[in-house]
This record gives sequence, structure tokens and C-alpha cells, in this order.
Amino acid sequence: MARDINNKIVAITGGSRGIGRATAELFIARGAKVAIGARNLDFAAKVAADIGAHAYALDVTDAASVRNFWQRVESDLGQIDIFVNNAGEMIVGRFEDEPAEDTAHQLNVNLLGTLNGMKTAIGPMRERGHGHIINMVSAVGMIGLPGCATYSAAKHGVVGLSEGVRAELRGSGVDLSIILPIPAQTELTSGVGKGRFVPLLTPQDIAKAVVRTARRPVYNRYVPGWTNPVTRSLFLLPQPWRDAMGRFLKADQLLRTTDYQARVAYETRVKVPTTEGAGA
Repeated sequence: MARDINNKIVAITGGSRGIGRATAELFIARGAKVAIGARNLDFAAKVAADIGAHAYALDVTDAASVRNFWQRVESDLGQIDIFVNNAGEMIVGRFEDEPAEDTAHQLNVNLLGTLNGMKTAIGPMRERGHGHIINMVSAVGMIGLPGCATYSAAKHGVVGLSEGVRAELRGSGVDLSIILPIPAQTELTSGVGKGRFVPLLTPQDIAKAVVRTARRPVYNRYVPGWTNPVTRSLFLLPQPWRDAMGRFLKADQLLRTTDYQARVAYETRVKVPTTEGAGA
């Protein structure tokens, strides 16, 4: 039976843009009360006013900031039922040329940020005997792509983290899910080259998967669903065949087909600390 999310309290990191905003809007349309967290509080407050959410300052790379976000949301809205670790950022380029600060930034936002969210949510949810943590991953959390190696490594880390913690939560009443979408048309993927036979999703496509998972919890939700058997089948192939399939799908051409000029505005914004960074 599907769970009723009407009047449930939902907290979303990185909730002011792209997939986070679309997810917030859909939860609100289903009757939930939604809090969005972002570093750029002024921007988030404008978005919240537009969609009927509540905005809070949040830096997912800072554990104290995440705890403060949780406490303020619960003080204002009530006990958080669903916590969506959505904040994520990607910098595209050849790994060997990637500045150390860009490497650290992606690991801190995508992996450490998710870890901080999970650590904050698990204690209260376990004590209450219920709750749902939903981690936004990516298809590259299962299959690495050239051009976004560090981002892929961070998302692989979230998969491993989620699998381990899910086992620790067994019997606690706390659900843990991961969302594994192919690329969507968001600022994060601006200018990124497109593979063969791989359509770009919309943020709304992924938001629907998140809300569907909240109503009917499963551990892993691939978006679209047909990528689940395809991805699993690839792991059964010998490595040379997998490499050949990657070339056929043009997954190996990301570096050559990306319009780096189209990514300047996005990558400049996410690298600016405090006011325009993680989760903005």
C-alpha cells in the first residue's frame, strides 16, 4: 500500500534549483510541508516564496550547518519524516588537469555532504522508529565516465555508503533509498556532451521518481526504469566488451563533445564559497 505523504515534513538539501526545486514543488503539490536548504539563502527564500516552501541556510559540507538546518526545520515545522540528500555539483574536465581544490570541492559536496545529512537524520529517525532518507546519486554512481571522474568517484562512494548504512538500519523502521537517474536538463549538465540513445531527462522526471519512492519505498530507483537491467547486464560482460559498448554509446566522448564555454557560468558559481556554493 502506498504511503500517504499529505502533511508529511520533507527536508531537501540543494532544494532551490534544478532537481531539488522540482522535487520540492512536487512534494508540495502532494500535500507535504517542505523545507529547502541552500547556501544562497536570499535566492532560496525567493524560490520558497514562489513555490510555498520554507527556506533555510545550509552548507552540506559543514556538519554543524546540517545539524542546525535539521533543528530549525523541526522547530518550525515538526518532526522530519523524509530527508532528501539532493545537493550535488559536477566539474567537467580531464582528471589529471583537475585542480586540487576542484577535486576536494566535489568530494566534499557530493560525498561528505550526503554523509553529513545521513548522520544528522539517522539518530532522530532511529529513536522514533520511522523515517525515510533518500540519497540522490546518478547513473555515474554505477558506471564511471571520463570527464567527470571525481564526480563519479564521489557518487560511487554514496552507493557504497548507502549499502552499508542500509544494512545497519535493518529492523529500525528507517528506510534508506538511492535514486539513480541518467543526466537531466539542469544547470549541472549545461554544455555536457550527450551519449548515443541516451535521452536527457527533465528535473520533473526525477522528482516524480523521488516522490514515488517516498510513497512506495525501494532501495534503488533507476530513472528511467529500463536503465536498471541495462546497467546490471553491463557488469556481466567481459571488460573489453564493456569498453566497446561505451564507445558505441559515445560515453567515452564526453571530454571531446562538451561545450566548456557553456559551463563557465555554472562552474564559476559553484566554486564561489558561502553565498553561491553547494546546494545553492
